[in-house]
Amino acid sequence: MYAIIEVGAKQYSVKKEDIIDVENQHLPVGKEVTLDRVLLVSKDKKIEIGQPYLKEAKVEATVISQLKGEKAVSFKYRRRKSSHWKKGHRQQLTRLKIREIVT
Repeated sequence: MYAIIEVGAKQYSVKKEDIIDVENQHLPVGKEVTLDRVLLVSKDKKIEIGQPYLKEAKVEATVISQLKGEKAVSFKYRRRKSSHWKKGHRQQLTRLKIREIVT
């Protein structure tokens, strides 16, 4: 059994006991979360697709940690102009462990 959920502006395919990193959710570590934006649920050979979301489906998860992603470096250089700049960015993430998919 798996589901496709929407968290923030991104979609994730999840199964029970999966661990996913999503955009920062401002939740304390250890809190249980119910994600109700379920786009698709597949159970055995049966697939249910929402228009755009399934009304009765939910995914229950637990917040494991708040962390930062890998550093992304942006560098711009203009030759012979004595001009360059370098910027780094680390995205704030929330790590979730999927407990159950409820249909």
